[in-house]
Amino acid sequence: MTYAEFNKIVTISKKDIYQETIAENRETMRVKKEKTVVKNLEKIFGAVLKISNRKGFKAMSMRDLSRESGLSMGALYTYFSSKDELLEMLQNQQRAISERTLRERVADAQTVQAKLKAAVFTHLYLSEAMQPWYYFSFMEAKNLNKVERDKAVRSDLHLESVFEGIIQLGQEEGIFRKRDSQLTASIIQAMLQDWYLKRYKYAKRNISVDQYAEFTLEFLKAFLGF
Repeated sequence: MTYAEFNKIVTISKKDIYQETIAENRETMRVKKEKTVVKNLEKIFGAVLKISNRKGFKAMSMRDLSRESGLSMGALYTYFSSKDELLEMLQNQQRAISERTLRERVADAQTVQAKLKAAVFTHLYLSEAMQPWYYFSFMEAKNLNKVERDKAVRSDLHLESVFEGIIQLGQEEGIFRKRDSQLTASIIQAMLQDWYLKRYKYAKRNISVDQYAEFTLEFLKAFLGF
């Protein structure tokens, strides 16, 4: 499956994230018109990601956010009560959509080889479709409060456990070569993260996400012997 085909089957759009955010925070948001909420969340989240990329979320002030988003301070506070709440909204939706999509794609695969391919390709394609969010989540992890930092760690370990489980299953079925499943899962995760953390490098070399996904899978085939 190519990235273009993935986008047709699994629609990952900013609108999906905003609508899920609305559903999760409907009781606390004081703006009730969904069209208005979606439009303004797009401005807010886009501004947060842009400012964070430039100076970091911790250094961002509400005045910075107001200026970048074009919304007044009062308007911003109708969507969240604090920077911590805004951060939680950002992180929760990115994690929820990513983990759900990965789980569904792996579950749909019929063989262990197909499950490994689905996990590798889905994570890379998700990170391509939601690149600013993935980059933000990784780079801001060290600046999160303890609650959000713990959630980020759990999410990171969850992804690793998905790969570890697939590798163990393949070894039990006699399809994959015996390797340390936990270390292998960690290395896979590092390879996937390199794609969205160092995109400039691959863009300079004219390497597409499809090429990177295929190469990663071929590397794993050689390493695991299937």
